[in-house]
Amino acid sequence: MRVSILGAGAIAFGVAAYLSKEGFSPTLWSPSGERTRALASGEPLVATGAVETTATVRVAGECREAVEDADVVMIALPAYGHKKVIDAAVPYLKAGTPVIISSHSSFGALYLSQRLARRQVSLPIIVWGTTLVTGRQSSATSVQVATVRQKLDVATLPASAADEGFELCTKLFGDRFVRRDGLLAIALSNLNPQNHLGIALLNLTRMEKGETWSQGGNVTPAVGRFIEALDAERLAIAGHFGVSVRTVEEHFSLSFHVPMGTVSEMNQEMDRQGRGGLGPTTIESRYILEDFPFGIFPTAVLGKIIGRPAVLHESGISIMSAAYGRDLTADNDLLPALSIEGMSAEDLQSICRNGYQG
Repeated sequence: MRVSILGAGAIAFGVAAYLSKEGFSPTLWSPSGERTRALASGEPLVATGAVETTATVRVAGECREAVEDADVVMIALPAYGHKKVIDAAVPYLKAGTPVIISSHSSFGALYLSQRLARRQVSLPIIVWGTTLVTGRQSSATSVQVATVRQKLDVATLPASAADEGFELCTKLFGDRFVRRDGLLAIALSNLNPQNHLGIALLNLTRMEKGETWSQGGNVTPAVGRFIEALDAERLAIAGHFGVSVRTVEEHFSLSFHVPMGTVSEMNQEMDRQGRGGLGPTTIESRYILEDFPFGIFPTAVLGKIIGRPAVLHESGISIMSAAYGRDLTADNDLLPALSIEGMSAEDLQSICRNGYQG
């Protein structure tokens, strides 16, 4: 099975290594071409850590080359690159070719559906709540894979393709997928942005000064209570739309295998075990530059749509925008194209279940 991965960062490299080890045939396409230059010259991709393999992977020079002959297409790059990659791929996507978005952010699946509907092309869009792997690129041809996630939330657009999407993901990546009730459930299940809001906002000077600091250790009781209050806003929005999502406490306990407690208690326990991780050492961090425009902002928009403003989310955006001296919401290039802010809750639910129709 030929899987074309649109993206060439650590996640894309890690997924390509995983697929190669499992006997599939991945292709990488870099929008700039820079990150795949060495691989295109014939050097092998070397993965270490949670995935150990050395593999020769195909590199596409153009998006058309990557997409036209693919059995599956995967979008695997930060959210701020999704629109550009979708725009590049849409003219060449064929009816019926599944597209996986890893991980889904800011209703990117709706934007893809809208663009495809204009071409009258129908295909299943599969959305993940997070990435398959975590890690970092250690060179132009190598990746250190820190983890391969044991569980991944998955849904499809349209929802009627749920069985097809689940079976495909299981065939490619194993028995690790948890079915969720549609696109809205996935959109409201990514807890990283809200958690990063609390962590980054209340530790911003540590980041700006470039300190080495324990992330888990600095989720103090005050930071933990703030994250829990942010979570209450997200849960209220999910409840209005009638979708089931995990609480932030369930997320930390299940994801990091610590006893259930408060957010602070669980982070302190991870820190005691040496698993608390290090916080960002720069304010030029995805915790802010990706998560605020593409995670916090969409949640705030959903709160406005249902008439229950997510005040803490909105305030976090305003405060951090003031600290950065610019409007962070302006970095989101997906929501303006969809005009979601003007929709009713019922209309949004409908397109999140059925997609746009050609």
